[in-house]
Amino acid sequence: MSELLKVEDVKKYFPRGNKILKAVDGVSFTLRSAETLGLVGESGSGKSTLGRTILRLHEPDAGRVVFDGEELSSLNKEELRIKRRHMQIIFQDPLASLNPQMSIGQAIEDPLVIHGISSARERKERVAELLKIVDISPEFINSFPYEFSGGQQQRIGIARALALNPKFIVCDEPVSALDVSIQAQVIALLLELRERFNLSYLFIAHDLGVIKYISDRIAVMYQGQIVQIGPKEEVFKNPAHPYTQALISSVPKIPWNGKPTRHYKTLKGEVPSPIDLPPGCRFCSRCPIPLPICGEIAPEGKEISTGHWVACHRS
Repeated sequence: MSELLKVEDVKKYFPRGNKILKAVDGVSFTLRSAETLGLVGESGSGKSTLGRTILRLHEPDAGRVVFDGEELSSLNKEELRIKRRHMQIIFQDPLASLNPQMSIGQAIEDPLVIHGISSARERKERVAELLKIVDISPEFINSFPYEFSGGQQQRIGIARALALNPKFIVCDEPVSALDVSIQAQVIALLLELRERFNLSYLFIAHDLGVIKYISDRIAVMYQGQIVQIGPKEEVFKNPAHPYTQALISSVPKIPWNGKPTRHYKTLKGEVPSPIDLPPGCRFCSRCPIPLPICGEIAPEGKEISTGHWVACHRS
């Protein structure tokens, strides 16, 4: 598979009074065509900010994002508008992402109108086709978002993201607001669409079970940085970073007798403030096995097996 997206040392900071919040601080990774990279971490780790910065919904403060051979920061407003046909986003809250004053047909057609694609009749036909693709009857084309369930609203959001035939979609926690049974349906739909349209996903979530199911590779993010990244089988088999170990151990295991077993590695200490980060490793204050060097020098990423990188002094 060819490389579609390359993120190099991307940083996104926000001023907070006389201090700086380092939401994304030196993130690098690549994404291949028709690949899903799962991005997992606690709330506040910078996952959503990273996704939006890649799309230039937030302007990066440093680093490079190269999409389909072009560096996005070098594009002017019109060039970026054209490029955005191939980069879309699915939001966490489907209802909040849809204009309540627009019918679902108008919401899905809107990207086609903005980009001046096709005639009005052809756009209506395209909207009906997209609704069928996400298993919603076109007879509801004039209905409004509030008339649908949460799962149906997310399907409408997916249809809108597909409208311009994108190559890459940021899935920003697209199932976290849905019931478990509906989550499974939406994930199955996303997998089907990936195969059908050769899509690449950056799939953001805090649920490792979902991430493991849908992803080809997994990136673990903590306090604005990726601390481990690799093929999902490798990450689960060898969670070399203590934070990854804690995330994996926190997933309840359901044995044959139906009684969940829990072997949590409880993290002690406080999460450091993103506007007052300590020197050295940002996980040091919560790490159960810190070394003296951890509080002084930030670890660099090391390749511990093919395509499997970890930023930890113990690796």
